[in-house]
Amino acid sequence: MDTQQVSAPSRAPSAGVVHINIRLTDGYSIISNRLSQHRDMSLLAIGLGTHIQSLPAGSRIGVKALAEIFPESEARIAAALRELEHHGFLRRIRERVQGGRVATRTESYNHPEAAARRAGAARVSPAVRVTPAAPVVPVVPAVPVATSAPAPAPAPVPVRVPECEPAPVPVPASEPPVVREPVPDPAPRLVPSPAAPKPPPPPLPFPRRPSAPLFDEAARLLAGLQVSAPLFVLSEVDVERLTPGVAAWLERGVRPDAVRVALTDDPPVPLRHPAKLVRHRLVALLPPPVPAAVPVVPLQNCDDCDRGFRSPVPGRCGECRDVRAYADDGPCLLGG
Repeated sequence: MDTQQVSAPSRAPSAGVVHINIRLTDGYSIISNRLSQHRDMSLLAIGLGTHIQSLPAGSRIGVKALAEIFPESEARIAAALRELEHHGFLRRIRERVQGGRVATRTESYNHPEAAARRAGAARVSPAVRVTPAAPVVPVVPAVPVATSAPAPAPAPVPVRVPECEPAPVPVPASEPPVVREPVPDPAPRLVPSPAAPKPPPPPLPFPRRPSAPLFDEAARLLAGLQVSAPLFVLSEVDVERLTPGVAAWLERGVRPDAVRVALTDDPPVPLRHPAKLVRHRLVALLPPPVPAAVPVVPLQNCDDCDRGFRSPVPGRCGECRDVRAYADDGPCLLGG
């Protein structure tokens, strides 16, 4: 006795659409998935094509007739009809009818590719049946012979006409070979290896004439950066290490407010190492030294003629010095 096989019921998918299908006996149409699942047409064109294929022959499917049924505008319906015509599901033919009028006949296709192949096969000329000529029977004098049934006529032999072969495609004349110049290899990029030693960082600026007041002012400026810029919180070690650099800026005539703005303006986000950023800006943004001032020679009054002249020390002007030098040189020539 065979064992009855019990099949488990199919499980519904956990996601996606679930079809609840009831067998239809009336009021349905067969629509090809080539239309209902077309990837290059809009949903409006697919829906309109489905509606047209469900209509009986002779129904009106003009733009105005469809606009009276559906809420879409005439412009959208016309665009959907053009989509269907572009993809081969509709074909409009203008033909002349009785009375000299011109009417438009619309054909709906559920399989445009198969319809195109059938139309292409119909354009090829069909096979021609050629009936061979009747054989020539020589005339024989009458001789009494036995009467027999006439021989049946030979059946015509169908002759198939060969199908039209496609015209040969002209082969273009061979073009001269293109000589390509060799492309030079790009120059190698000189990238240091990760194990290569890194160059030392540039030294921190140092004042030419260091002094205790200059260093004290620089230290106060670094310690007070967090007041105007809360992100620049420096440790005591950082302040001691960066003080000579700020002193070099102050020695070059930069005002403390300008130094503070140059060190804290527009910091990166997030700021992870404020001391490193301050050191980098002290080195990279160091202003040039102030040119030395030309010394001004003070104005003096001559001890002999009381005229003014410039000299670093008081005394006699140049003319009076020359007179005295001439008078002291040898005997007096003026008499006496």
